[in-house]
Amino acid sequence: MDEQRETLQRIVSTLANKNDEIHNFIDMLNHTIKNVQVSSSNAISELDEEFDGLYSILDEMKGSMASTIQQEEARKIQALKDQLNQCSTALESSEELLELAAQSLDIKDPVEFLKAATQIKDRVTMASAFRISLKPKVSDSMTHLMVDFALERRMLQAVKFLPVPKAPEIDLAACLVADNCITVSWRMPEEDSRIDHFVLEYRKTNFDGLPRVKDEQRWELVDYIKATEYTLSGLKFDTKYMNIRVQACNKAVAGEYSDPVTLETKAFVFSLDSTSSHLNLKVEDTYVEWDPTGGKGQEKIKGKENKSRSGAPSPKRTSISTRSLPRAGRDHFTGESYTVLGDTAVESGQHYWEVRAQKDCKSYSVGVTYRNLGKFDQLGKTNSSWCIHVNNWLQTTFSAKHNNKTKTLDIPVPDRIGVYCDFDGGQLAFYNANSKKLLHTFRTKFTQPLLPGFMIWCGGLTVSTGLQVPSAVKMLQKSENGLSGSTSSLNNIA
Repeated sequence: MDEQRETLQRIVSTLANKNDEIHNFIDMLNHTIKNVQVSSSNAISELDEEFDGLYSILDEMKGSMASTIQQEEARKIQALKDQLNQCSTALESSEELLELAAQSLDIKDPVEFLKAATQIKDRVTMASAFRISLKPKVSDSMTHLMVDFALERRMLQAVKFLPVPKAPEIDLAACLVADNCITVSWRMPEEDSRIDHFVLEYRKTNFDGLPRVKDEQRWELVDYIKATEYTLSGLKFDTKYMNIRVQACNKAVAGEYSDPVTLETKAFVFSLDSTSSHLNLKVEDTYVEWDPTGGKGQEKIKGKENKSRSGAPSPKRTSISTRSLPRAGRDHFTGESYTVLGDTAVESGQHYWEVRAQKDCKSYSVGVTYRNLGKFDQLGKTNSSWCIHVNNWLQTTFSAKHNNKTKTLDIPVPDRIGVYCDFDGGQLAFYNANSKKLLHTFRTKFTQPLLPGFMIWCGGLTVSTGLQVPSAVKMLQKSENGLSGSTSSLNNIA
């Protein structure tokens, strides 16, 4: 009966997961249909704009060429009219001279005849009729302004849609996730010399399957990538996965996106738990600040929050290998334990986070603790907490603390401290977060889940989470693990 029930439960779980995948795919199909409609409408609008632009250019060219023909017509007509006027004037003068010559033929007196003949001869010599050209100055032909658009017509008839670049193919094996950076490599399915650049888009997600339409963050875009590889750097890995896709672009058009790939972005993510922090601390997600007012006006509010959240698990996100803690049942730290804890426990694996102190911070501690840290307890003064402590009061002291024992660290205090926790390997190491130089290592066997812990007096701390274990730290850990009896360990007082 129990075995059948367990089998049926597995079937129900499998069907539920499959139904969820189908629902997601249906959402994606509906979303794609809408995108097709929008893209088609945009394409038609762009086509109309292109043809309208072409029509406009043709109309402008036609008007300009017609104006040239009209100007040539007016020039020729004016030239012919001027020539016509000259001919009319010459003809009128010639007819008048002809009539005078005919009359002179009737003169009987030889002296008068000779005189008249001489005058007519002189006038004929100077007559405009004998000086004008009887050839038209311009021809009636307009063939020099004829056009032949046969070539252009063939070109227009050959106009087709622009060649769209094919979708790139992401080389998943060549992609690398390390040091909060993602290196993406891709290739074109075939050589295309017209590719001008690539566009890479990425999106955080908590789903390892196909990208979803609902409940997803928006795509972030990196444009004008000239190579077929790109590294996204300085990322905060506060989700389980990252969707990546790439598209190729030529000078005119962008192609289809590549099939998206999903890369795992494993990192430890937590916030500071204000529900149990000391009332002299002002806590905001990943920032804690000393508050000398003593939390006046906050105690009642926080008390109500504790009651309302009693017995309820934290709604905050969880890291890959951790789980959120129930917040009920823990009192606020009090007395001189100016402490705030992380809201997510380390139960296995290797994790890393960083802490930056304000320059005027007088005293602070950074470390880990079991859940049983009492409300009056201070980090490093119990057998279930480990930390490094910085005291800037009067003079600076830097030390490692555990079980109320202290080891002075004769090294400069860095601006940022990196915390590396290898739960299974029993190591808690502190690093200069800038240079990755090892500051101190605790070696022990952790028997209970660990909470990040912080103590602060006069100043503030900023915690950076969602960080992968840096490659430099991994290499140093391998080196450290190869050495026995490390002098940086507090085994002798642990």
